[in-house]
Amino acid sequence: MRQTHLWAVGATALALTVTGPAATAHTGPDPARQSLPAGDGWASEGAGTSGGAEAAPSRVFTVTTWEQLRAALAAPGTGPRIVKVRGTLDATAAGCPAFEAAGYDFDRYLADYDPAVWGYDTPVSGPQEERRAASAEAQAQAIKAYVPADTTIIGIGRNAGITGGSLQIQGVDNVVVRNLTLESPLDCFPQWDPTDGATGAWNSEYDSMVVYGSTHVWIDHNTFTDGAHPDSSLPSYYGEVYQQHDGELDVVRGADLVTVSWNVFADHDKTLMIGNSDSAGATDRDRLRVTLHHNLFENVIERAPRVRFGKVDAYNNHFVVPAAGYQYSLGVGQESRLVAEKNAFTVPAGVGAGKILKKWKDSPVTTADNHVNGRPVDLLAVHNAEFPDEALRGDAGWTPVLRTRVDHPRAVPALVGHRAGAGRLR
Repeated sequence: MRQTHLWAVGATALALTVTGPAATAHTGPDPARQSLPAGDGWASEGAGTSGGAEAAPSRVFTVTTWEQLRAALAAPGTGPRIVKVRGTLDATAAGCPAFEAAGYDFDRYLADYDPAVWGYDTPVSGPQEERRAASAEAQAQAIKAYVPADTTIIGIGRNAGITGGSLQIQGVDNVVVRNLTLESPLDCFPQWDPTDGATGAWNSEYDSMVVYGSTHVWIDHNTFTDGAHPDSSLPSYYGEVYQQHDGELDVVRGADLVTVSWNVFADHDKTLMIGNSDSAGATDRDRLRVTLHHNLFENVIERAPRVRFGKVDAYNNHFVVPAAGYQYSLGVGQESRLVAEKNAFTVPAGVGAGKILKKWKDSPVTTADNHVNGRPVDLLAVHNAEFPDEALRGDAGWTPVLRTRVDHPRAVPALVGHRAGAGRLR
């Protein structure tokens, strides 16, 4: 039996397919109704994470456009919901000109704020900056989709995904996102900040996914990528890259109890941030508990992850380090308690294993049984030997217990390579 319902998003009425009947068990042949297994990382703590596993048939939606996805997430009513994504949803199909405010002119913007004219001492202001900001707000309104509590979003088959959209998991509990290829949003209107560093910088917005002040979130078997617009394809202005990407995944602002498993994070610069401010102790202290396991970080420049405050368990991940531009993988930040165990690192010639860790603030870190190019390496010891002025302390002060399977690090590259990412959900 199939039914069609209409909901309005803005001024547009959208038809959504409600699929049913469906099984009501937590586990079974339908991956949309699977809950996070007991003991599988921080998101299994307490009540665990089931998303929309118990959704009634009338609360199961199949969507084929970005507008339909936003309508399904905003559909009235209470209770768990499942949103199944078929094909690729394009959040910016109309192109950047669709978001431009009246009077905005990028060539005029470049002329007005050229450092030869404006200098490097004062943030930009004036009519073109105001119009840029208005254009950016229009894009933000169009590409953000807010995920409610007790929801599962899952791709159907091997080729489901979202291009240019930003999933906002904000202030809710119990969310599952699985089996999607998420191509990073391309910021149409980056801001020029002449005061950012010695030579200024272009700053962009929009992550593919943001977990903000939410609890019990399971992010599983997704692929995060820059897709058709890698950083290498971006132009430069004022001698700086016109950066149109932000992060791929952020876990911030008091978020807690998150498991990130069997995902691929590929070809990106600032990839995964856990905690976004050193001054956020009031909201982040004793929270930001995140488990990262069996993920592939391939050609990632930095933040895989960068951690502030949280107790983060990173084990059985495979890091394929790029030959050019690499900064670090694991960032140790303000009051962080990172445990990094039984991970595998593939590092090219000319890149020292000491760069895998990066000290941002004096916080302890546990590293044990990690392998670099197939051999055991004490990451803490090699970091401290290579960077004695940035030496780190050992022993994060806690022992992770929420792990369902732990593989030998020598097996991790093949295992993760064959099973991580979208289209590989079993």
